[in-house]
Amino acid sequence: MCTYFIEDYSTLQQVMVKIDIEAENKRLRKKSPIEIIEWALTLSDKKVVTTSFGTYSAVLLSSISNRDKNINVLWCDTGYNNFQTYKHAKSLIEDFELNINIYTPKQTRGYIDVTLGLPTVDDPKHEEFTELVKLEPFRRALDEHKPEVWFTNIRTRQTEFRDSQDILSYSNDGILKVSPFYYWSDKELDDYLEKNNLPKNLDYFDPVKALQSRECGIHKLG
Repeated sequence: MCTYFIEDYSTLQQVMVKIDIEAENKRLRKKSPIEIIEWALTLSDKKVVTTSFGTYSAVLLSSISNRDKNINVLWCDTGYNNFQTYKHAKSLIEDFELNINIYTPKQTRGYIDVTLGLPTVDDPKHEEFTELVKLEPFRRALDEHKPEVWFTNIRTRQTEFRDSQDILSYSNDGILKVSPFYYWSDKELDDYLEKNNLPKNLDYFDPVKALQSRECGIHKLG
């Protein structure tokens, strides 16, 4: 793939998929999420989709898996998901026949419970907890797959950081991030689930993010 450099947050980053991101975001704003997915799938053979098997995970995973059965699906399982989320994950993995790649912390949950516990977001130990259960496994996933295109399910109005993104954005490592449902509301996603008879994870909780308005970490890292 073509490479070039762009200025971002006062640093230079190597971009692996060369596009006019401002022009493409303007063009894609008028396209449906499915059209965005179909276009983005042609950009590179090195592509992944990340998921936490959260509330609306079935929307993105079904849309992409219906068009690319071989795409690598990356799940950084913190080990702290609740029963409903693990049940939801198992169902989607089987129903969509996902090419799932699961990354877990190098330390067991039992060891982390003893050494750190489950720190709240205002606890100084929360940063170390986040690094152990999510950021390190995510860096390991990116290092192994070295994607050029990364499909995500982030949307506007979720966090302050995500409000600064768009359908297309570049990660700190120059990976093209594609968020097909970026401008969709909860109601639109609910309607999509109902229309396509897809499940919704009604009991999702991320111990790293903790608050709905707080960023989980991997999108700032990535």
